[in-house]
Amino acid sequence: MMNKNIFLLAICLIINVIGVKAQDSKAGVIIDAMQKKYKSMKAFSASFAYGADGSTQVLQGNITVKGQKYRLKTSGQEIYNNGKEVSTYIKETNEVNISDYEPSDNDLNPSKIYSFDKKGFRYVFIQEVKEGAETYEVIELSPEKKGTQVSKVKIKLNKKDKSVKSWTITDKSGKRQTFKVSNFVPNVPVDDKYFVFDKSKFPGVEVNDLR
Repeated sequence: MMNKNIFLLAICLIINVIGVKAQDSKAGVIIDAMQKKYKSMKAFSASFAYGADGSTQVLQGNITVKGQKYRLKTSGQEIYNNGKEVSTYIKETNEVNISDYEPSDNDLNPSKIYSFDKKGFRYVFIQEVKEGAETYEVIELSPEKKGTQVSKVKIKLNKKDKSVKSWTITDKSGKRQTFKVSNFVPNVPVDDKYFVFDKSKFPGVEVNDLR
């Protein structure tokens, strides 16, 4: 099973692309168009499949984002962020870890999907590819900061509407994980309560308050 931190960083690098140094003007234009598209949404939900290269196991995930709030479901765990605290529920052990939400300029969390600050990343346009009747643009991001777990992220976007089709994340060891968006719902109606962990719905859950 993939490392949670790698997963979150992957999602946020993809889903959050907004500001890098202008090294490749074509890639920059693509990134800005994608950012404009997703930042205009009040809330959204995305379903995706993910797996490691060389593995036959394909896992499913879903994320719903509303401003600074998000709820992320992956295989075996669910993360709730109500904008004040983060609750990570682990299904196998029926326990939840609660910690303060501490956003920062460098915080790559799912609430910044498709809209994070691009500063600190190198980017480049790779190619256009045809798949059936659709044309996709491929760009690559790599963090300038040393010591990060991610080496690079390759993103495939629909050329026409700049929606994210898929992305591949490569870590420092060369291992790759691919994420493919299977369904995207813009401006999804969602109540703030959806982002709050309700322990009454998890009988016998062990609560670990780390605040």
